[in-house]
Amino acid sequence: MAAEQTVPGAPETIVPVPAEQAVDLRGRRAIVGMPGLGWRGDLRTDQPDVSDGSRPSHVPVLAESDFYRAEIDRVEVFAPLVPIDQVWIEQLEPEPVWPGAVDPARGRTSLDAPPVRRPIPAAAAAPLTGRRVVVAGRVGTLRDLRAVTESYQDRTGGNSVNVCTERDWYAWALTGRPPKAETYPTELVWAE
Repeated sequence: MAAEQTVPGAPETIVPVPAEQAVDLRGRRAIVGMPGLGWRGDLRTDQPDVSDGSRPSHVPVLAESDFYRAEIDRVEVFAPLVPIDQVWIEQLEPEPVWPGAVDPARGRTSLDAPPVRRPIPAAAAAPLTGRRVVVAGRVGTLRDLRAVTESYQDRTGGNSVNVCTERDWYAWALTGRPPKAETYPTELVWAE
């Protein structure tokens, strides 16, 4: 995709914003890292303990698999405390508005902040299985999904992708039971 090209119907861009600027951190998608070192995603945050009324200095951050295990099994899981200045929260924006946003698609590359993530049409995003996806269509935008297949030719001759909720994706790993997958036309599916 060309740097300045926008695609009609494309879902919003994921723009990382410093956690210090976020209001509610419970269950938010997160990226951790340090400028100059690198970044790690597929994480979720929990609400920091600020019972004394002060601003949080650390944020509980856990792998998405642990986040969903805690949600599904209703168990406590270990969440390391990460300094808040090393935590970024994924925020949806039609275009990056945070001044420090790093957008490789627009020719901006820096090690100072995690990169902006623009959705990619599923047809151009192989391999697709297991990736975070968005379904953007006539009924709105569906997020927090995972692709469980590649794009394939369905019975009608069209191209489709099977997707499930992230909760079902992680439950599959925990229980061994395959998820309830929904089928969508490939042109409505975008990889994050």
